[in-house]
Amino acid sequence: MWWQRKCIYEVYIPSFCDSNGDGIGDIPGVLSKLDYIVDLGIDIIWLTPFYPSPMKDHGYDIQNYKNVDVRFGTLADIDSLVAAAHARGLRILIDLVVNHTSGSHPWFMESRSNRVNRYRDYYVWRDPAVDGGPPNNWLSHFGGSAWTYDEQTGQYRLHLFLPEQPDLNWANLAVADEVDEILRFWLRRGVDGFRVDVAHGLAKDPLFRDNPLRSSPSNSPGIAVREYHSTTHEFDHDRPEVLNIYRRWNSVVTPFDAVLIGEVNINDAAKVARYSKDGDGLDVAMWFGLVECGWDIDKITALLREPTKESGKFGWVQSSHDRPRSTTRFGGGTIGARRALVLATLMAGLPEVFVVYQGEELGLPDGEVPAHLARDPITHRDPMATGRDGSRTPLPWSPGLNLGFTTGTPWLPMGQRSESYCASVQAAISESWLNRWRRLLAARRHFVSNANMQWLQMPIGMIAYRHGEVLVIGNLAADIHTVATEYNKCTLLYSTTEQVQLAGADISIGPEAAVIVGVE
Repeated sequence: MWWQRKCIYEVYIPSFCDSNGDGIGDIPGVLSKLDYIVDLGIDIIWLTPFYPSPMKDHGYDIQNYKNVDVRFGTLADIDSLVAAAHARGLRILIDLVVNHTSGSHPWFMESRSNRVNRYRDYYVWRDPAVDGGPPNNWLSHFGGSAWTYDEQTGQYRLHLFLPEQPDLNWANLAVADEVDEILRFWLRRGVDGFRVDVAHGLAKDPLFRDNPLRSSPSNSPGIAVREYHSTTHEFDHDRPEVLNIYRRWNSVVTPFDAVLIGEVNINDAAKVARYSKDGDGLDVAMWFGLVECGWDIDKITALLREPTKESGKFGWVQSSHDRPRSTTRFGGGTIGARRALVLATLMAGLPEVFVVYQGEELGLPDGEVPAHLARDPITHRDPMATGRDGSRTPLPWSPGLNLGFTTGTPWLPMGQRSESYCASVQAAISESWLNRWRRLLAARRHFVSNANMQWLQMPIGMIAYRHGEVLVIGNLAADIHTVATEYNKCTLLYSTTEQVQLAGADISIGPEAAVIVGVE
């Protein structure tokens, strides 16, 4: 498969590059940076939603699945981007957000009009409980009940996210037919596949049973997060019925040689593996365990090893637009950026795909966003929550006005970043984070795609595996470690540190560092 062992670059469009000075990143802005993406060593670009939207959740509330929001460009701009990417050997994935729509989508406007409308069953409507309250105890990711009462028709509508994001009813085959046509619309325009949003959430329990209560509460500072994790989500997420949806989509995308990559945000490797292991559902399920963790050696080691014991195909991620950046989680500044590069090196050779979030290659930490400039609906609903704005602050491209992101007023502040974070500045410095990442992504091309991967026995604090004729070793500890290998010759292909020595079959690695070594 063309997507195997490839590197995906997530472009969070609003914060990538603004071409017209309105302060919002756009499709022409992405087009202008394709050569940068190629030089980084990327194979596939994943575009976050660009569809018409009221932007209650920054584009993840879609009003029209077959067009482009004027803030981001036009259909012609998408066509130009796809053509230009293909000419450079890049592939394009687009976000498919069909767990829910916008509350202003024409389907929902019709569905809400009356109970006998032909679109009524496109969404999940339920009668009140006996006491007049919500039908069950399901909770929204953004706080409060996942149900909102509609005075007009006397029923509750389901929304696992904002009330303005009503959930589609995937038990209705008419919904499946509509989405099949959405897939074909974009595939005919040349896109190479889809990143499926909330891939574990589309199907719901047909009996709408209450979720069991958790025995141990969450320690999150956010009230909404603590509330959400007070139940197990047994009946509103990760339902067995959801796999049938992906088997159907697989038959739609296969004639186009396209890929399905799912956001399966479950921190259980065996459960995540089910989404891709049979070859007739998702092609890849993204693994988010490493997005959630700090710099914890034992935890990182387990989260790297556990998925490889399963038969599913995983996408390896350490940062995204929904969580604090890895540089911030791992200590901030130079320390955090160094640790993030070490983890990226360890992930780079794992099967099947490696995902880089825009700005990771610059060593970016979360940007600073004053409370009065916050845009995330999570923080608007719950001031105690850790919002997503910090990881979404615009990319710094060059010194000067707004660090080259826009000539206007950025939709989010630039995050108090210094010019040292700018891509143009780092491009001229051989040991910058950008050039270290470029060398990493060049080195990962040495991996043999059909070779078996094997974990190796290592001292405490070390982790290593062999993939074909390549050895990847990470020293997560704070001391120098020397590894005696069984090979006749070792050749250094990449290192995150200057503190590395190869002496015959012995490899000495400095603290919190990783290497890629060719072996004979």
